[in-house]
Amino acid sequence: MNTPFLIGEAIYLRPFEPEDLAIIRTHMNDPEVRALTGEAMPTSQAAADGWMQRVNQDQSRVWFAIVRKEDDRVIGECGLLRIFHPWRTSDLSIIIGDTAARGSGHGTEAIHLLLDYAFGALALHRISIGVVGFNAKALRFYEKIGFRKEGIQRDGYFYNHQFHDFIMMSILEDEFRGRKGEEA
Repeated sequence: MNTPFLIGEAIYLRPFEPEDLAIIRTHMNDPEVRALTGEAMPTSQAAADGWMQRVNQDQSRVWFAIVRKEDDRVIGECGLLRIFHPWRTSDLSIIIGDTAARGSGHGTEAIHLLLDYAFGALALHRISIGVVGFNAKALRFYEKIGFRKEGIQRDGYFYNHQFHDFIMMSILEDEFRGRKGEEA
């Protein structure tokens, strides 16, 4: 049973279900996805089950499957982690694991739904994300959404025998609301 939680035009976000884990495991084991997320260990069914259990029990995290409306296909995942209510902050993560769904605007729509939820329902003020320095496409994507670069962790990311910079970015509630108002 697909139960949408946040609904957009072409996608919706909903809680993960056990049957989603096979798709997520495929995404997590994909070499291209691993290069961008830093996942170094293979993800077995048992590891995926453990991940889902930890996500569901972690009160500082909210995680969603990104589902395409036209066919109810899970194309990725997104969520907020390390939510710290006293400071009204969180980190954000998004993965469009389905390569055919990339570049279709689904990621942009998912981020807008997630940020609107974070700044509205959760009353957060600041959302941050870390981006691998060599991922120029992601850096442009987040800047287009309204995230600003705020620092570099030099050689903060190690993958496939090489160190890379890790770019820290953030967006504040008023910056998001201002951009959202411009788009209306």
